[in-house]
Amino acid sequence: MDGYALRAVDTAGASNGSPVRLAVVGELPAGRAPTVAVGPGQAIRIMTGAPVPDGADAVVMVERTEAEGDSVLVHQEARVGDHVREAGGDVRPGDLVLPASTVLGPAHLGVLASLGRVEVLARPRARVGVLSTGDELVEGAAPLAPGQIRDSNRPMLLALVAEAGCEPVDLGTARDDQALITSVLERALDSCDAVLTSGGVSVGDYDFVKAALDHLAGEVGRGGTFRWSQVAIKPAKPLAFGVIGGVPVFGLPGNPVSSLVSFELFARPALLQAMGHPHRFRPEVPAVAGAPLPRRRDGKLHLDRVRLHVEDGRFVADPVRAQASNALAATAAANGLALVPDGEGVEAGEAVRVLRLDVPADH
Repeated sequence: MDGYALRAVDTAGASNGSPVRLAVVGELPAGRAPTVAVGPGQAIRIMTGAPVPDGADAVVMVERTEAEGDSVLVHQEARVGDHVREAGGDVRPGDLVLPASTVLGPAHLGVLASLGRVEVLARPRARVGVLSTGDELVEGAAPLAPGQIRDSNRPMLLALVAEAGCEPVDLGTARDDQALITSVLERALDSCDAVLTSGGVSVGDYDFVKAALDHLAGEVGRGGTFRWSQVAIKPAKPLAFGVIGGVPVFGLPGNPVSSLVSFELFARPALLQAMGHPHRFRPEVPAVAGAPLPRRRDGKLHLDRVRLHVEDGRFVADPVRAQASNALAATAAANGLALVPDGEGVEAGEAVRVLRLDVPADH
């Protein structure tokens, strides 16, 4: 505090009506080492951040004092330690300050700076390329022709990549042309730590992403393996994954909700693991359904988008207004994925587990 460094015992009985007079024997601004000790009946004018001089054991803030020539009237009784930061009050010699696998945020960087550690051994953020494919895609606000849609997946995935702590790399959009897609992916494999594609991984005749990745995986000198899968979940059944030349590639489905769910379940945990995060999976919490979560038996796990809130000390999961894999606006209102097992669904008031999308990692 800005005020006076003094001996607490010398302020005994001080009050607004009965101040104690002390002799001022010096002034100590921040950044300067003390050269004068505080003796009985003495005080030193001190500024915030200055080291406490020898002999002093308390500081009285300037608002509780009144300067009079070479002395000061103290209107408040001080206690030992008032407004003094103890040495080692934050970090002591031998303390573990930042354990391994700490994700460095602003406060951590400040701590490192305070310790004079200008360099630390750290994993870099993964550079993750994001590519959207499809003749139907239009960027920005350009008018839509019949059969066209706006590219929502790429901005969404770029934001999800950034939210996961990676460095997003915008690879743009590519029309349904195998040579073009191959060229874009080839450059991405040479400059990124991982690649995400959306669209072109299903079983249609125009799914050129599969052909491009199969070609690149078989290239001499690059090499790799790729697997095309159908996962027993809804949404997000189509999925492709492989490693080409040491670079993992995730082929996510084109429907926007499917693309988001695939990222959350498969790509995000893998990217976090690659960057050394000890916690990779979003937490699951028990909840009760606030409304029915209907479904039919189909051998899949359904991931219904829900809005969690707390009611009577428990989580309640309310389904959003639309569950189709293209209903991104409805999904944007969700903060969880209800894990509805194969069967006849979940009735209102019944238990259901929910994967929280608003909590970064399971601690």
